[in-house]
Amino acid sequence: MSREIALDEKWLGRLPVVAGGAAALVLVGWLWLSRPPAMTLRVPGTDRPPGMEVVPSEKPFLAGKVIPGAGVAADLPGAWPGFRGAALDGIVGPGSPLVADWQASPPKPLWSVDLGEGYAGAAVRDGRVYVFDYDQEKKQDALRCLSLGDGREIWRFAYPVSVKRNHGMSRTVPTLGGGYVVGMGPKCHVICLDATRGDLKWGLDLVSDFGATVPQWYAGQCPLIEGDRVLLAPGGPDALVMAVSLETGEVIWKTPNPDEWKMTHASLVPVEFGGVRQYVCCASRGVVGVAADDGRRLWSTTDWKISIATVPTPVVVGNGRIFFSGGYNAGCLMLQLKQQGESIVPEVLWKLGARTFGATQQTPILHGDHLYGVRPDGAMVCLGLDGTVVWDSGPDVNLGLGPYLITGDQLLAMDDDGLLRLMAASPAGYSLKGESRVLEGRESWAPLCLVGDRLLARDLTRMVCLQLATQTP
Repeated sequence: MSREIALDEKWLGRLPVVAGGAAALVLVGWLWLSRPPAMTLRVPGTDRPPGMEVVPSEKPFLAGKVIPGAGVAADLPGAWPGFRGAALDGIVGPGSPLVADWQASPPKPLWSVDLGEGYAGAAVRDGRVYVFDYDQEKKQDALRCLSLGDGREIWRFAYPVSVKRNHGMSRTVPTLGGGYVVGMGPKCHVICLDATRGDLKWGLDLVSDFGATVPQWYAGQCPLIEGDRVLLAPGGPDALVMAVSLETGEVIWKTPNPDEWKMTHASLVPVEFGGVRQYVCCASRGVVGVAADDGRRLWSTTDWKISIATVPTPVVVGNGRIFFSGGYNAGCLMLQLKQQGESIVPEVLWKLGARTFGATQQTPILHGDHLYGVRPDGAMVCLGLDGTVVWDSGPDVNLGLGPYLITGDQLLAMDDDGLLRLMAASPAGYSLKGESRVLEGRESWAPLCLVGDRLLARDLTRMVCLQLATQTP
């Protein structure tokens, strides 16, 4: 037998073993590829509504940078230090000027600036304009500081965060206090910056730090500064409301949240009752009042809640009364706080359906003994404190979801498409005093800001500064 034949017979004898080994490898591979996916632990707080991605926990503001610009602060008086102005009431301060006749002197555009899609309004102090923005190209949140004089950018603080278009991105108003400006980004990143230079003082991620859930259509809550504290309502498992140090960002107190009520778009509002200062918080399943000194719960009610989105902030009427309004067929409600022994008990005084009065997006304004606000059908309404409709602007006026404010005894109200109207803020009846188209875009929903004779308004992608001809009250 030749050596070649012997080797062939040797390998032929081993073929069954080789074939068996190959089959075993195929079986192992098939089992590996068809195995069920590995089990992962469900982490509380990572659930999100459909379409809402999980916010990363690496605190992107720590990678933020101050980018200087060529702008210079203007030498102009006046301030609008945050959402709804200095007194949190949507009214320009005492002695505010009246707007002159627009037929002779219509609003004069002074400057404009492009913004990322959103509805974020401006705050103003010391000739500087502060606005939260989103850079869609660079995927960055940005708190921008502009000159009130010409709109040129003085600086911006920008940090990386991915935000998808969902009815705009940024929609909050920064808040000024001390030497700082505090703002909340679309995904609940809270930053405190030096108001002059833009340097980061501290930051908080309300999702990773406190278990907040980013609201549908992103954050709409505006931070509240009182003295040396910043008040926030994360709606987290152990922090329904909380106070942090304006200087350091360290937590001073937190309000327990046993019912797991979530954050809404509404902002906190302070109220005095029974000699105790407190903050009213509209959460996802009801309203709660918490003590300003330590955050303890003073009262709560489920008589006011909106299933889709709670947007307008409560309006403090006085004598323990608080007015709530909303869209999505919620209507409005007047709540009365009553002292019973050591407890505060909230009672409903009256409630109206949406056809009578509601407010989908903008917070109504208390002026004198009447409330002024836009009903879901777009009409401006003057409402008595007993729930009586005193007047409405009729079917020919549709303000949509547009903003408004009061100066003197006049209403400045803008519709969705940038048509600005001047109305009388008086229970005597609806009176249109003038109108002027000041924006050409759409979704002009950002809160208005009036400082001196300069009005800041914006639509979805552009902010304009207008000079209003005024006269002494």
